[in-house]
Formats: sequence, structure tokens, C-alpha cells
Amino acid sequence: MFESLQERLGSILNGLTGRGALSEADVSAALREVRRALLEADVALEVVRSFTDRVREKAVGAAVLKSIKPGQMVVKIVHDELVEMLGSEGVAIDLNAPAPVVVMMVGLQGSGKTTTSAKIAKRLTERQGKKVLMASLDTRRPAAQEQLRQLGEQTKVATLPVIAGQSPVDIAKRAVQAAKLGGHDVVILDTAGRTHIDEPLMAEMADIRKVSDPHEILLVADSLTGQDAVNLAKNFDDRVGITGLVLTRMDGDGRGGAALSMRAVTGKPIKLIGVGEKMEALEEFYPKRIADRILGMGDIVSLVEKAAENIDAEKAAAMAKKMQSGKFDLNDLADQLGQMQKMGGMGGIMGMMPGMGKMKDQMAAAGLDDKMFGRQIAIISSMTKAERANPDVLKHSRKKRIAAGSGTDAAEINKLLKMHRQMADMMKAMGGKGKGGGLMRGMMGGLASKMGLGGMMPGGGMPDLSKMDPKQLEALQKQAEAAGLGGGLKGLPGGMPGMGGGLPGLPGGMKLPGLGGGLPGLGKKK
Repeated sequence: MFESLQERLGSILNGLTGRGALSEADVSAALREVRRALLEADVALEVVRSFTDRVREKAVGAAVLKSIKPGQMVVKIVHDELVEMLGSEGVAIDLNAPAPVVVMMVGLQGSGKTTTSAKIAKRLTERQGKKVLMASLDTRRPAAQEQLRQLGEQTKVATLPVIAGQSPVDIAKRAVQAAKLGGHDVVILDTAGRTHIDEPLMAEMADIRKVSDPHEILLVADSLTGQDAVNLAKNFDDRVGITGLVLTRMDGDGRGGAALSMRAVTGKPIKLIGVGEKMEALEEFYPKRIADRILGMGDIVSLVEKAAENIDAEKAAAMAKKMQSGKFDLNDLADQLGQMQKMGGMGGIMGMMPGMGKMKDQMAAAGLDDKMFGRQIAIISSMTKAERANPDVLKHSRKKRIAAGSGTDAAEINKLLKMHRQMADMMKAMGGKGKGGGLMRGMMGGLASKMGLGGMMPGGGMPDLSKMDPKQLEALQKQAEAAGLGGGLKGLPGGMPGMGGGLPGLPGGMKLPGLGGGLPGLGKKK
């Protein structure tokens, strides 16, 4: 979502950090570029003006211009103001009210209200143990009520039975009453939308609010709609009174201006963001973490949380034990590749690692993208059980069959087998030293040393994040930020929870521009 903005701001601020001293003219010139970058990202003009004024006020003070590292001070000020613009702290859905707590979902047609309602219901049920009832109040769109019923079945959340001919206001009354009688903790009202804001829609929303007395009114907005989303938020807040925002399609390639503008314009917090179509693809919005990503500082805490959510701990422990014995077959490789895809693929992971966001394009140019992993999984899936367990049996005729089954060719199969052999050798070497092995640990550890990034931990070691408590993780995040502000990382984390220390590695022969010879730590015995 914020990639283009991240690139622009990154290049502007890097120009400042590279200088020994800054004049007021230097700061003003940089802020003009920041202003242009924000406007190009579709941030509202009034928000841009306010943002740059606040940064200028702090950045031209004597404390910055005379500090030891003035460029870094300016970067810190921009970071802090970005956090302020997005909302200082993350705000969750408030359920502190007598049951049933009514959550009213509002927004335009096509913004993703129905799907988001089901995602929230699933989240509250699984994470907080709440008993949730969903009700569709959209009587104008024929398939809307049926869609919510099907999503309810999919997420195992109760939905209010449909009674033909009832008005949205009557359905809202019945939903609240049914929730009281059924002992539900939360009732989610999925209201109707329109293609644009009109008076009948606003009147209907006001009537529903009056009869249901919602504790939360969440505006669901498509983050790709730019300035229109800001006007939408203003109108709904003026007429209905929203308590928070949910931005959908944050995984898209939009410019991100709506996310930066809506909170600043309405003063209402962004509570959740939709990052995909699956029912699990809903995340809490943390302003500080988003600001870190925009400025290329990474987001270690979110990466660890995502790993903890998506990885089967028992399966990973078994994998670690197997690796300790030096065994690593194609089934193991497929598991590791699958885990990486669950966590958002190569791009998603690299974007969360401090200082690594800028390398995504270089890695794509070198052929290290998620499509490559998809092809490799397809190749392994086209093999028999015996072939996956013992790749040495793969001769020409078998490779021809596998290529036809996976839509690839013999060359790609040979690349995969070479990659597997290198990894298996590394596992044997690591197993022989009594280490649990982690492919990501080997990859990132070698990459960090190759790039001269030293070690964040004493002795240059890679920390195992799975053994850290939340305070230690936050401390690590601060270290990473400090390193990013200082113009160079001091190390990269190498352990992910429940993964035996790692994610899948990359082929040892792959070269990345500017790294002088490939991804180290793979294909080499230690």
C-alpha cells in the first residue's frame, strides 16, 4: 500500500542523513519534497499542510541544526509526526458495555462491509471467546442477507434468520432482542450501503442507530478510493457519528493517502485494516508500526506475531528435531515454503524487516519472488511420495512427467533439486554441530555479515525471537529503529517462533545486485 510513498520519503530523508550539517534552507528544500510526495500519495491538502508546518516548526530549531546528527533528528521528527497523524496509539474495538454490545457497520456499497462484519465476528469469537450474532439489514440488495448467512456458516458464527418483508429498523430491533434472549455478548449489524451518499441512506442510518443504541459505529472504507474516502468519513461522522474506521484492501497497490488523511480529518481512530480476502486477513491498526514501515524501519513485532499465528508449533518442533538429525527431504522443503506463503510471502516478510524493504525490487529482479516459490511447491506436489522422500531416484523420465504435471520444465526441476541439495548439506552441517537449524537464520545471518551489518546481539549472534517476552520484543524494535535512523542496521533477527529458528532459505547461487555475490549462508558447509 505505501510502497511508492516509502520510496519517495526514503530517498528524501536519506539525502538529509548523509550530510554532516544542515542549514535551514536544506530542511526547507527537503520538506518541499516531502510535501510533494504526500500530495502524490493522495493525502488531503489540509493534512499535508498541517503535517509539514509541524515538522518545519520542530526541524528548524537550534536543537536540530546544531545537534551531532541533524539529519537523523529530522528523520525522527518526521517519524513522530507521522505517528501523530495516524493516531498515537492503536485503538481496539471497545466491548466495555453491558451485553449485548451492539456494533453497527456503515459505509458505501462495495466497500467490504459484509465481509468485514464476518471477519470481525470470527476475530471476536476465536481471540476473545465472545458469543457473536450477526444480522444483515441490507434489504435492497437481494444477495446481501444470503451472503452474510453463508459467511456465518463459514466462520461458525450465528446469523439472524431472515424474515421476508421486514424493514432494516425492524431487523435491528429483532437482532438486539434475539441477542439478549440468546445470551450473546456482541451483535453486529451489517447495514445497507449505496453507490453514493444520499439523504434516504443517512435517514435510515440515523433510525437504526436510534433503535439499536450501538456502542460502536464503524465506518468501513475502501483504502483505494483516495480523497473520496475522506469526504465519506466526514459525511458519516457529521450525520451518524462514527466511533472508528476500518480500512479494507490495505494489501492493494493504492497510494495510501486515505489511511493517512481519514484519521487526521475526522479525529476518529483507525481500528482495523483488511489485508486480504480470507477471513483471517484482518489486523489491528498500530500507527507506530505503520509509520515505521513507511519510513523503511521495518516492523519486527508484527512479523513475530504473524509467525506465531500462522505456524503450527508442533509441526515446527518435529521439523526442528528432524533437522537436528541432519535429515531434510522435499516434503520438509514444501512445508517451509508453504509457511512462508502463509506469512505473506517474500515481499511481506522483507517489508517488515528493518532496512530490507529497499531490497524487494532487487530480489524480484534476481528471480527471488513469490511466483518462484509457487512453482517450486507445484513441482514438489507433482512428485510421488517416494520421490519426495528420496529425490535421488529422479531421472530423466520422471522429471519429464513432473514437468508436465506442474507446468514447468526440466531446468526448473533441476534448480529445485540443486537448491534442496544445498539446504540438505547445510542442515547436515548444522545438525552435526548440534544446532536446531533455521533456514531463515542462516540466510539472514549470512546476509547481515555480507553487508557489513554486524550483530545486534553481543558477539554478533542472531536472537531467537520465540524466546523473547513482549518487553524484549519492543526493546528489539527500538534497537532496529535506532539502527535505521543511524543510517545502517546493526543486525537482523534470525529466529521465528515455532520454526526451529527459521523460514525457508534461498538458493545459494542466486546473486543480488550490490551484494557482491549471492545470498551467503546457503550451499556452504560450516
